[in-house]
Amino acid sequence: MKKLLFAALAFMSYISMEAEVKLPAIFSDGMVMQQSCDANLWGSATANSPVVITTSWNKKRYKVNADKNGKWKISVKTSSAGGPYNITFDDGKRLTVNNILIGELWLCSGQSNMEMPMKGFKNQPVENAAWDIMRSKNDNIRLFTVKRDASIEPKADVTGTWQTAAPESVREFSATAYYFGRMVNELLDTPVGLVVAAWGGSSCEAWMKSDWLKAFPSAKIPKSEAEITSKNRNPTLLFNAMLSPLIGLTMKGCIWYQGEDNYNRASTYADMFTTMIKGWRNEWNQGDFPFFYCQIAPYDYSIITEKGKEVINSAYLREQQAKAEQMVKNVGMAVLLDAGLEKGIHPSQKKIAGERLARLAMVNTYGMKGVSSQSPYFKDFEVKGDTVIVSFERADMWINCKGKFQSDNFKLAGEDRVFHKAKTWIERSKLYVLSSEVNNPVAVRYAFENYVEGDLFGDDLPISSFRSDNW
Repeated sequence: MKKLLFAALAFMSYISMEAEVKLPAIFSDGMVMQQSCDANLWGSATANSPVVITTSWNKKRYKVNADKNGKWKISVKTSSAGGPYNITFDDGKRLTVNNILIGELWLCSGQSNMEMPMKGFKNQPVENAAWDIMRSKNDNIRLFTVKRDASIEPKADVTGTWQTAAPESVREFSATAYYFGRMVNELLDTPVGLVVAAWGGSSCEAWMKSDWLKAFPSAKIPKSEAEITSKNRNPTLLFNAMLSPLIGLTMKGCIWYQGEDNYNRASTYADMFTTMIKGWRNEWNQGDFPFFYCQIAPYDYSIITEKGKEVINSAYLREQQAKAEQMVKNVGMAVLLDAGLEKGIHPSQKKIAGERLARLAMVNTYGMKGVSSQSPYFKDFEVKGDTVIVSFERADMWINCKGKFQSDNFKLAGEDRVFHKAKTWIERSKLYVLSSEVNNPVAVRYAFENYVEGDLFGDDLPISSFRSDNW
């Protein structure tokens, strides 16, 4: 009898422990939830048991039954921006998530230029970061960094914790994401949550589901641990480990800074990148949520090999990124042609990157009037004698060289396909290009090099490098 009683008590204790509601790391103290929407929550509890959820902002109670595996999912109505609030989860044993803010929630992803923290990398500082870190205390900005992870199979959860913006936390947080969130918080006067899932050196393929890569046979998906050659570059591994567990998190949109790893196979990037965007949106089942991204900044990608200096022009990757902006709905590209670093792949001007992304969000997502957010782009050209006349789309405020008389980055070529430096002048929204060495021009290029200092602007936004030819 004693043995039976002990066994019964042990079983009841086990059931009691199992009955406790468990939540993913993203649903924890200090979190931010998207305002004025049906926000998803999910977790686990005892199989086939009811879970009662109470939200403090409206005192509303929700009930959901865990399935046979103990999994449950439900959506709750959020209020307009405010807080702090709490949510209680009760299946016989109560769990409370405290200090919740309701506001604007953004996912921030990509490779090292998204990952790069405010403190910078070794010998690679973020410009003016120390002053901005000192002034960063703000309870209405919340930060969550997903720990680096890679997996062949989709994972159920990520590792990370919510932190309030303050010098210690901001110092370690993505600079691009922080500057983005700081501006959104300031201009909307509303809480902002930033979830960073980024890994330096990662490829676009690494953030994609295997099914989406069927159209790209060069993407070799590892089938076992033995086939993994690079955790952050092999296809699907980061999607499975760092993104898949977040899918369904109700958010406003996404910002993205990646492309440097794909510079040497640029020809497929526009198709691949837009496939990724569509794939994320399909997985999230949240419509065409806003997706804003940085064009990679100029950098000297030359490498020295046994055969000498080898150059792969990263302007082809920038070209592909510019194409992507025209291929998918509700996206926008922040051009960084004026904010590169010749000998550093991690530019220091992260405030420019973050705030240009925020500008895209403020105008295109939040409806701000009175300011433009997207750079003009090359439309077409015509030849009159020895002069090429270039016209642009989105050039309502005309184009300029920011105080200079002309751009230093234009070249012309004739039928021989040899490009020569050209001089320029501007008349309103059209630009005239002329080279004494090309009498009969057939092609024009602007800043189509690895490293350049962009000097052509529409209003105060730089124009991307471009070419009229397809050579």
